[in-house]
Amino acid sequence: MPETAGHHVPVRGTQSFVGVMAAVWKRPSLTGFEVLWRWLVGGPIVALVAWEAMRIQRVVPVDTRALEAMTVFKPVDAAQTLSLVASALLPAILHVALWLAPLALIAWAVVAAFGRTYVLRRLDPQLVPKPGTLLVLGGLRIVVLLAVYGVWFWGVQFAGQAAVTGPVVHGGEPNLVLYAAMLICGTLALFVAWAATGWLLDIAPVLAMVRGIGAMESLRQAWKLGPLRGKLVEINLVMGIIRIALLVLALVFSACPLPFESVATQDFLVHWSMGVGVLYLLASDYFHVVRTAAYISLCRVYEVA
Repeated sequence: MPETAGHHVPVRGTQSFVGVMAAVWKRPSLTGFEVLWRWLVGGPIVALVAWEAMRIQRVVPVDTRALEAMTVFKPVDAAQTLSLVASALLPAILHVALWLAPLALIAWAVVAAFGRTYVLRRLDPQLVPKPGTLLVLGGLRIVVLLAVYGVWFWGVQFAGQAAVTGPVVHGGEPNLVLYAAMLICGTLALFVAWAATGWLLDIAPVLAMVRGIGAMESLRQAWKLGPLRGKLVEINLVMGIIRIALLVLALVFSACPLPFESVATQDFLVHWSMGVGVLYLLASDYFHVVRTAAYISLCRVYEVA
């Protein structure tokens, strides 16, 4: 772990970020173990979801020709087609989600508790192992994230009602520009809100292992970090921007072969997209380790232990 600064020297949250990135980069095993525990649980979940998706596709009849015929120049027809497809698939999807979603979330929380404990101990061997505490905090984080996604989904429905279905019902034309603007503004608002508050659930596991305390006590002490709070928000904002940049880069690289679609095979396009997706996940896991290392570094600098 790189030294950030002395205790009496004011330090910006991202002042030593490049140094932390370099330190993590020089220890590829840290990212390797992060990837290992994530795919140890994520791989079977993805395989199970794919299996159920193919089963639903075989059982539920869907008009694929109507989907292929959709065009942005006929938004009303496209919306009607998507509505019909969703109506046909939703009952089967909900039936599977009732048992698959809780199973996946519980499995992820359990494996993440032990995986993150191991990675944190690799970052700083002086940390106290607290897998039970990390399990509770991880479960709380999942609940909060589900609530955030629920708010976002409600916002998508509200935007669709206000800009698309509402005008159509009254005999008007859907306003796709307004719909896109509402989605973008709402998503950015949630992003800023999460960056301003999500640090609490990110730093709590670190505090629990630094101080050897329980879940509720780590949350209470995380809320009372004083001047360190702004630096954690700063790191969270930077990491959010980095994740958005990684997603944009992944989309750009995924679209690179499209101009050569006439000469490239479908298998090549699929494999290319899968390769880009794997690189995106690797980069995302690397920056997750960097953020955790930056939190530990700040904790040591400000002597919160």
